[in-house]
Amino acid sequence: MIPVSLDGPALSLRELKPSDAEALHTVYGDSKTVEHLSFRPRTVDQCKAIIDSAVKDAETEPRTVYMLAVLHDEELVGAARLAKDERPHSAQIGFALRHDMWGRGLGAELVQLLLRLGFAELRLARIWGARSPENSASEAVMNKMGMIEEGRIRRHLWTGTAWRDSIVHSILSDEWAG
Repeated sequence: MIPVSLDGPALSLRELKPSDAEALHTVYGDSKTVEHLSFRPRTVDQCKAIIDSAVKDAETEPRTVYMLAVLHDEELVGAARLAKDERPHSAQIGFALRHDMWGRGLGAELVQLLLRLGFAELRLARIWGARSPENSASEAVMNKMGMIEEGRIRRHLWTGTAWRDSIVHSILSDEWAG
């Protein structure tokens, strides 16, 4: 499935391209947007490196990582990632939307697109995501999409200043509404 191109009512997913570096930086370079993510704000050069890696991943066979641009009205407003686990039937998702896009229901649509990619296109059996315990918006989105809270991974991530726990949610292919 190269290139990935999925459309929803308000959002679409597509492959990242080198010309997206500045736009990706508006997402990953913003401290409010990345507040609950596993990293601090990224520089433009770090965003270019993310894109370079995404381009290489898209060319790898078999493909295991899908790092994608999230578009709203043709503008890059977020990033989405689906990465297959060592078990070929399972993958982890991650997502970020610019903070000025929050509160519009777009997070749920974004997760639905990722689930569609994983279940309908890649025929996965299980998809999971991890969130910061403080990220109630992500919790609400994953719950709304039918993802079940499985538990807490203690001291899962080093944030650069402290350890952070993660809360894991998952959904199985036969639980997905499609």
